[in-house]
This record gives sequence, C-alpha cells and structure tokens, in this order.
Amino acid sequence: MEVKTIAVIGAGTMGRGIAYAAAFGGFNTVLEDVSRHVLEQALAWIRQPFLGGVARGKVEASARDKALSLITTASTVEEAIRDADLIIEAVPEELEMKLELFTIFDRFGKAGAIFASNTSSLSITDFTDITVSRDRCIGMRFFNPLPKMKVIELVRTPHTSDETVAACREVARRMGKEVVVFNEAPGFIREKTAAKNA
Repeated sequence: MEVKTIAVIGAGTMGRGIAYAAAFGGFNTVLEDVSRHVLEQALAWIRQPFLGGVARGKVEASARDKALSLITTASTVEEAIRDADLIIEAVPEELEMKLELFTIFDRFGKAGAIFASNTSSLSITDFTDITVSRDRCIGMRFFNPLPKMKVIELVRTPHTSDETVAACREVARRMGKEVVVFNEAPGFIREKTAAKNA
C-alpha cells in the first residue's frame, strides 16, 4: 500500500514532531487536536526546524515552503482521518482514550488505512484487538527530540501483516529514519526481530 496522506492525532510534543517528520518526508499531513491553542503552538514549533535549516544552509527555502504547504489542521478526529492512508495517534498514555480512538479509526477511516500508535508504555494489542482491521494496526514509536532522533521502532502485534510493516518502513525511510522492528509478545514482552535501515 502506498501512503500519500498521514493524519496525526494529538498535537503535543510527540504529535507535532511526527507531523514535522511527515511533512519533511513529503507526505500530505493533517494534524488534529481538540485544542485550537495547542494546534497553533504546534504549527509555530514545526516552522522552527525548517527556518533553522534554511538559516544554516541545510534546507532549501523552496523545500521548506513545500513541506509547510503540506500541513493542514483539523479540529475533529473524523475530519482528520477521512482521507488518510496512515493514521498515527500521539495522545496521552490512557488506555480508554486509545480504545476510543481506534474505534473511531475503524469506523471512519478510509478502506485500507493503517492505524498506528506512538505508545511507549501500553500494549498495542490491548487497544487494537477491538478493531476489524487488526492486520493494519502497528506501533510506530518515535523518539524525542524527533527532528534529531534517527530511529523509529515498529512494533507488530500478533495480527500485524507484513504489508503493513513494509508500508510503515517505507514511510520511515522517506522521513529519513532508521527502523527497528519488534514483535509484541504476550505481557508486552518485545522480541527484537530485525534491526536494519529503512
């Protein structure tokens, strides 16, 4: 599956960083948050790495303008995910919140969309087993500060398909990241299965 549009749910520290990386990778990027103030702060933050890159001569002004033009915002999850090929949630580590979000993803996401979570402390299986689309659910664990950290961990559940892993690996490659893939085992014990560049 080719990913062209990425929706990022949650515009806090990690969400805004993921949106930056998505736009940097050339993806149409929709950033959602329930707070308009948080969205505005996120957009201001996203501009800084691009402006700094231009100032240091590492980013062309045209590339900056192109990346920033790829970012739009949404005030509801349903609006944000409507056309997304990949949906990445980056909300607080609360199981009930993630259960609610993945229910919405399953109901309103486009056919074939991948549902990803940035969780670092919860079992992904616990809140993706409720979906019809379990084969298209995966963990995409980014690290802070996101513009500088080169690694993305992909965490596959017992149901995650190889196609889903391959699509997320390609997304990471376009973001300029390296990929490590883990299996999520019962009890949230992860077994490293691969460590290679995207």
